[in-house]
Amino acid sequence: MAFIDEILQEPAYGWKNAEGKLVTPSIKQLYSEAFSRINIFKDKRNWISLISWVMAVCMLPFVFVFLFHYFSFWLLGAAVLYSMVIMSTHGTIWFHRYCTHKAFTFSHPVWRFITQNLVLRTFPEEMYVVSHHVHHVKVEEPGDPYNAHAGIMYCMLSDVNHHSISKNLSEENYKKATHFLSHSGVKINSYKQYQKWGSIASPLYTIGLWLLNWSFWYGAFYLMGGHGLACALFGGALFWFVLVRAFNYTGHGNGQAKHQDGIDFDRSNLSVNQTRPGYFSGEWHNNHHLYPGSARAGFLPYQIDLAWNYIYLLHKVGAVSSYRDSKPLFLKNQLAKYQAAQAALKAEEELEVVVSK
Repeated sequence: MAFIDEILQEPAYGWKNAEGKLVTPSIKQLYSEAFSRINIFKDKRNWISLISWVMAVCMLPFVFVFLFHYFSFWLLGAAVLYSMVIMSTHGTIWFHRYCTHKAFTFSHPVWRFITQNLVLRTFPEEMYVVSHHVHHVKVEEPGDPYNAHAGIMYCMLSDVNHHSISKNLSEENYKKATHFLSHSGVKINSYKQYQKWGSIASPLYTIGLWLLNWSFWYGAFYLMGGHGLACALFGGALFWFVLVRAFNYTGHGNGQAKHQDGIDFDRSNLSVNQTRPGYFSGEWHNNHHLYPGSARAGFLPYQIDLAWNYIYLLHKVGAVSSYRDSKPLFLKNQLAKYQAAQAALKAEEELEVVVSK
């Protein structure tokens, strides 16, 4: 079995049936799998699946305190801005372009640490990075951890159902898996520790960083605007935590081909360039699938890319030492050929009109 096929822990309902076709589990099966995966009394190695849900539960009190004690439309607007733009852009910068695709490098670990903790932590890097590598290799095939063909809840619950690494990797394959996170600064378990904890990331590091991150940001938000602002922004982080899980469904056309000519150039998968994720976080998803290793995904003139703006700014001040920008390749290999084809088609239509006269 290929390494990429066995790196993730297969769900009880399986990736594919006997005919090799995608298994689309029922809602009951999905929730049954989810609660099984977060059960640390059954297996303490489930801790990494549980931790992000624990984070979500811990954010709920802040939401209620905000709604019943500090609610104002100004604070609501701040929460929406924090969730939809700041959290989303950070997710693109840190989890997507740096941790997963290594699209840029930091000149010093201190800049990496600052970028890692620019916002509230809501899930460990491991739960995003490893599964996202599998997604790119097996996009919309059985084994894709957030396969849009299987429905929205398949994607919404994928963080616990499909993102954990296998608990039975050989030492050789475990070492391969650690390479996905070796550049990120995450404290990595030895193989013996992996056998005990079932994860690449150290539990002590993951939980310790979470507590330090939340303590810092609650204090910072409090100094900026009191308990009301702090509770509002923690609530905004929870909103992003839920919203981002739907993106892998909507970002792949809800499981249908919804490409638009002149906008979505990669037709090898269902990914589409959506305006809201594009403008709010630089997540021009079809462009990203076309050039996954690029630090920039906004290729067309109107495609604002806030994540790229941050990376480029850090490069200008010396915090980012190198990056990959695939825009020139896109302009040459995709856009120029498309425009030439459109010009030829227009000329042919005009010639037909002349001939018909």
